[in-house]
Amino acid sequence: MLRILKILPLLIFGFVSAQEEVVHSVYFDTNKYNLTENQVEDVTKFIQSTDSVRIESISIYGYCDDRGKDEYNFKLSSNRANAIKEKLVENGIRSKIIVTIEGRGRVLIEDDIDNISEVRSKNRRVDVVMNFKEIPIEKLEIPGVYSEIHKNHVVGDRIYLEKLLFEKGSSKLTMKSKNELDRMARQLLKYKNLEFEIQGHVCCTPPYHKEAIDKDTKKRKLSVNRAEAVYKYLVFKKVPKTRMTFKGYGNTQPLGKGTDLDRRVELVITKV
Repeated sequence: MLRILKILPLLIFGFVSAQEEVVHSVYFDTNKYNLTENQVEDVTKFIQSTDSVRIESISIYGYCDDRGKDEYNFKLSSNRANAIKEKLVENGIRSKIIVTIEGRGRVLIEDDIDNISEVRSKNRRVDVVMNFKEIPIEKLEIPGVYSEIHKNHVVGDRIYLEKLLFEKGSSKLTMKSKNELDRMARQLLKYKNLEFEIQGHVCCTPPYHKEAIDKDTKKRKLSVNRAEAVYKYLVFKKVPKTRMTFKGYGNTQPLGKGTDLDRRVELVITKV
């Protein structure tokens, strides 16, 4: 008998914050933190070309490649971040909107990577992140995406975990995230036939990077680590491992509804 399923869109009423971020990266030679005139001009234009009314804050994060001692690299990455901040202020950027200046030390890489020199050159950098003011969205409709699990799902349905929150750059679950997963685990244990993939996503990385750095591990596996964190927590809540897998998709699957929704973890039904 043919079953007809009415697809219910996810409806979010009220005001949902959709906050954007844009990243500009500045690269450095080995062991250096001085800037060329062209670099200063490029990063200044990056900010000045944006409507200043929309900018809420600017964050500056410095990085090094994987060589050298941690203490040295934290100092070097901090010097790089501060060098950018000083030049921005000299060129008319208001210091009060620069809310974060942080040296994050070295970025670890995989041992068997082929293009190691190129990867290291991309890791010797500062990311200047512009955070824009929140734009209220009165109603969001995404067909095929749900906020609850029910018995009539079909393969391909997505369950968006709207209250699953991570700190920026982190894969550690917050208490609110655990409460959301507790609720989701109860639903999954109720509908025992469903199998699913846990998908991690990120936003706001430079265009040449499909993945973001996890600030806790220093590796470019943030979406994978977030998906794995959800997987491990659901295992802890007695959801069978045989019903689920996890995978990180980086920034390759934006929803086009703002960066808050692109920075997400969701469940995708693979078997009913």
